[in-house]
Amino acid sequence: MPAQNAPVPPSVSFIAGGVAGGVEAIATYPFEFAKTRVQLRNQSGAASPKNPFVVVGQVFRNEGVRALYKGCSTLVVGSVAKDGVRFLAFDSIKTAFADPDTGTLSPLRNLLAGMCTGVVASTFAVTPTERIKTALIDDARSTAQRFHSSSHAVRLLYQEYGLRGMYHGYVGTTLKQAGATAFRMGTYNILKDFESSRQVEQSTAMNFANGAVAGTVTTYATQPFDTIKTRSQSAKGASTVDAFRSILADEGVRGFWRGTTMRLGRTIFSGGILFTVYEEVAGLLNPLLR
Repeated sequence: MPAQNAPVPPSVSFIAGGVAGGVEAIATYPFEFAKTRVQLRNQSGAASPKNPFVVVGQVFRNEGVRALYKGCSTLVVGSVAKDGVRFLAFDSIKTAFADPDTGTLSPLRNLLAGMCTGVVASTFAVTPTERIKTALIDDARSTAQRFHSSSHAVRLLYQEYGLRGMYHGYVGTTLKQAGATAFRMGTYNILKDFESSRQVEQSTAMNFANGAVAGTVTTYATQPFDTIKTRSQSAKGASTVDAFRSILADEGVRGFWRGTTMRLGRTIFSGGILFTVYEEVAGLLNPLLR
């Protein structure tokens, strides 16, 4: 993020965030695919491997490389919208929360700004696209697949459930997004403020490292919400309460952290990629759109 005392124009926040989200989604999607597969109930009853590379290798051998990107287009579209909205909202909200004299935010205000941003992103972008992506991945495991494409899945789910069908798992997704955005955006800005106060030079490597740390903190803090969200958004759909109960019944409390290793493999890289690309694109656009 640019310095707190240099507000980012809304157009720059939205475009740079959208580009960063799209690049990050494409680069890390196989990890997201593997994580989602493990969190869904195993149809064969066999234990799922916890190593993301093992899952990716199995899917590649048994189903081909295209299977690893099942639902990817939906996630990319969703990530462009989500991160465009997320960076736009966060840059606007943090400006409102900033100290009027110094233009900086305390760690608590950084987290609160991120939490508000997560609710906005979940409502307007994340929940519908996550619902479609998860339903596609779940459906791909079946021998009698219902969905031929992302658009076909949207049509069928809308016909069966109406608009509510796009918001299965809204509570879990919103809790996850509020927590994830609070920790990811908040941690990143706290690190940048700390470094700026000590005159640490910002570079691509530093941006990537800050983003990776933010991604790691986010993963461990919000994994239960992610697991509940995934169960809620399976092909058949389930309420948040039903998803919670099924996880507890299947694996106990530890089950809420199922897929952590796979999500961590993605979020370390995704955090680094997301913020690095955002900073680079924002740096290019700022002189043109300011």
